[in-house]
Amino acid sequence: MEPLLAAMPSVKSPEGHVHFKNKLLWTAGILILYFVLTNIPLWGLDPNSQDLFLYWRALLAGASGSLVQLGIGPIVTASIVLQLLKGADILHIDTADVRGQVIYMGLQKLLIFVMIIIEAAPNLVGGFLLPDPAIADAFFGGNLFAVSLLIFLQVCIGGVLIVFMDEVVTKWGIGSGVGLFIIAGISQALINGFINWSPLNDQYPVGFFPRLVAVIADGANFLQYMGIEMLALIATVVIFLIIVYVESTRIEIPLAHAQVRGARARFPVKLIYASVLPMILVRVLQANIQMIGLFLNNVGITILGTFQNQSPVSGLMYYLNPVNGPSDWMWWIYDLGHAPWQILTRLGIDTIIMVVGGAIFALFWIKTAGLDSKDVARQIQLSGMSIPGYRRNPQVLEKYLDRYIPRVTVIGGVFIGLLSVGANLFGVIGAVSGTGLLLTVSITYRLYEEIASQQIMEMYPFMRTFFGKE
Repeated sequence: MEPLLAAMPSVKSPEGHVHFKNKLLWTAGILILYFVLTNIPLWGLDPNSQDLFLYWRALLAGASGSLVQLGIGPIVTASIVLQLLKGADILHIDTADVRGQVIYMGLQKLLIFVMIIIEAAPNLVGGFLLPDPAIADAFFGGNLFAVSLLIFLQVCIGGVLIVFMDEVVTKWGIGSGVGLFIIAGISQALINGFINWSPLNDQYPVGFFPRLVAVIADGANFLQYMGIEMLALIATVVIFLIIVYVESTRIEIPLAHAQVRGARARFPVKLIYASVLPMILVRVLQANIQMIGLFLNNVGITILGTFQNQSPVSGLMYYLNPVNGPSDWMWWIYDLGHAPWQILTRLGIDTIIMVVGGAIFALFWIKTAGLDSKDVARQIQLSGMSIPGYRRNPQVLEKYLDRYIPRVTVIGGVFIGLLSVGANLFGVIGAVSGTGLLLTVSITYRLYEEIASQQIMEMYPFMRTFFGKE
């Protein structure tokens, strides 16, 4: 398959250094294009269609019924498959050399294209994206299959556009497209959650501030109408503060230049060393499992559980469904239709999946992303730096880094898993999941650091070699 993988279509990489201002322009341009695509509806779609990914929009960064219906789902799902194959040493590709990188990236892109088809098909076969009979009568002589095929092609085109937009940001912009799209989607939902003045479940606006003003002006029961909203506000603020604090928590390994006397630096090993991206892998894995269960339920197969309004209410799917807010576990306030032991079992399973999955995917992530001890030791060696008091040898550096990187990676993965479950328990403003907010704050913080490092490298070009940018 190597000739096929090497010939996969891709965005051309820049031949030289891309100026910081140009990177900002590329990033802003892709962000604007993303918002445009989220507002282009699928032509031929029946208004009564269901959203297969309704409860996962915060993570998938797509828009229901739009051209980017799938969001980043195919990209992340393909990454999960490759992470598991490479982490289990089933896939033997050395990403340290150029040939290995080309093969790996080609294989990833091929898997993404396959996942686009696999995730788009159930939307039509399972009765989620329904063709509009009026359009079928007007343009295709009543042929609903032709409209369904057209919707399928639009969803696939949107998925491919997201893939190449992500690649443009990665090669020509700042950060990654996946992170940028998550920030965009959740930030939009947060703003909507704060200032939306439209009523939804009662006579008061759904937005926090308009609702607060309306409840106080009306003299209504504050706890009844604002209790859950206040809990969500507190959870939002607490998550924000915890992530910002944890992102600055690190172990710093001292480095000294072998040839330039007095030139010293520090290599930071953050508590969240693998970032929060492994959490996306775990949550999207859960989303794919729920998608399979919902698809089977819609075609009449309920062996894995039954669904009501796209939420599992029984069977294995109920216990594997994450807890997404107070209404999923506060049985003393809400009529949940399940015994307390069932709710606690579901919460316990969700916690185990997030903790164990967070640790495993964090280890796989650093190995795939070139952040493990071996790759970092090679990077330090090539930069001309070394650890004071130790021989300037990659094996020695790797052994020293093994004291910190694997352990911190596991601890960070477990911590983020627990924090994600805790954040989901209380909900956040804008109906985005606690995991979604956690991802947004952390990705934004990392993007800020990336922008700062890019500015430094513009001021001091010789530092690009150390950061591996040239």
